[in-house]
Formats: sequence, structure tokens, C-alpha cells
Amino acid sequence: MGRTGDWRTFRPIINVEKCNKCGICWMYCPEGAIKETEDGSLEIDLDYCKGCGICAKECPTNNIEMIRESELEE
Repeated sequence: MGRTGDWRTFRPIINVEKCNKCGICWMYCPEGAIKETEDGSLEIDLDYCKGCGICAKECPTNNIEMIRESELEE
């Protein structure tokens, strides 16, 4: 209950190998769905991500790709 990611159309995928861990995506995420892991990398909590794409638009290195959920389920 309270999860906002249930109706998401697009899913953000972070290229963790190229991510520079700047945290800009974290700052702009309106749902607070981006978290820092113990090793300093960033991950997206898909239970709360709405798939709005703000993180991908704000990423200065373009390492977040928005993928249609239906393409991932196939």
C-alpha cells in the first residue's frame, strides 16, 4: 500500500558502470525513489518510482535510460 510505482509506463535504468555518482538524479527525483547504496552507487526503488523521467533528463552524463515497461516484460 502507498507504492506509487504500480502504474509506471517507463522504467529508468541506470548504467552503473558509467554513472559518476554525482547525485543530481537523486536531488531532482520528486518521489525520493533514488537511494545511495553502501558502495556509493545509486539505485532506483521501483516500488516508488513513477517513471516520470526527470532523473534521466537531469543526468549530466546521460546514463539513465527510460525503457517502456511493456518491453521489459516480454
